[in-house]
Amino acid sequence: MWAYEPEVAREIDTHHTNSAFLPGFALPDSIHASHDPTAVVARAEVVILVPPSSHLRRVSAAVAPAIPWDAVVVVATKGIEETTLELMSGVLRETMPDLAPERLAFLSGPTFAKEVARGLPTDVAVASVEMIAARKVQALVHSVAMRVYTSADPIGVQVGGAIKNVMAVATGACDGLGFGHNARAALIMRGLAEITRLGVTLGADPLTFMGMAGVGDLVLTCTGDLSRNRQLGMRVAEGVDPAAYLAEQRAVAEGFSTAAAAYDLSRKLGVEMPITEQVYHVLHQGRPLLEAARTLVERGSKDELEGMRG
Repeated sequence: MWAYEPEVAREIDTHHTNSAFLPGFALPDSIHASHDPTAVVARAEVVILVPPSSHLRRVSAAVAPAIPWDAVVVVATKGIEETTLELMSGVLRETMPDLAPERLAFLSGPTFAKEVARGLPTDVAVASVEMIAARKVQALVHSVAMRVYTSADPIGVQVGGAIKNVMAVATGACDGLGFGHNARAALIMRGLAEITRLGVTLGADPLTFMGMAGVGDLVLTCTGDLSRNRQLGMRVAEGVDPAAYLAEQRAVAEGFSTAAAAYDLSRKLGVEMPITEQVYHVLHQGRPLLEAARTLVERGSKDELEGMRG
């Protein structure tokens, strides 16, 4: 296992704990850690990349020369690169140009790390072109506690995993304002509509968003109290400055940067994403939260399925 912080790597390697990011859990004795990324991947059969989306380019470029030619690379990072508006697959096309599609997979789904660490039942999806790499990953990861479903839609799995974080910020703010369960349910479903519109425009299968990387991850992140993005929304509803709040947190709430990237991408592609737009304006442009909420509820009436196909 690689860790950016040398002290985290030392703790994992020496004590088999990770008090900074997964406190209260013992890691298996078989896990060893290093601060040297190339040493970690040099003899790997499978490499799982899961840095924050803003760091995937740097990390993947650093390890690319050391990854064995036949290793499978799995991306578990959820986000859109803010500077380029690329999905994580687009980032890897540039940093790992020699990586063949049959060696690349994307893992996503409703997974709070603490529950996975406790061995509680968890279902995920792993996607790759023609499911070649996905089936290899499934064979390694699938267990009684971790059910792994394969998918041939890496674009859909990535879009679902990225945009659900934006919707979790919105839902946390909605709950923080005391708008009730009806509003929360409506926000989640209209969020799903935005995810589907963007995904289909990018070439995803709309049915993917009915699965683990779509509805599954969206519901968990929007309603679970372990969700960092939901917590961000709730703090904003309390009047806390989002950037200042995040600066005090060690773990990353991907919805903050993804809101900006998704907003810019939606404008570039001409995809209507009103919730994403308001989350962006609240987090990055200082729009008052109640003003953003009023903008959403005062939108004109429309057919429910209007625009769902892209």
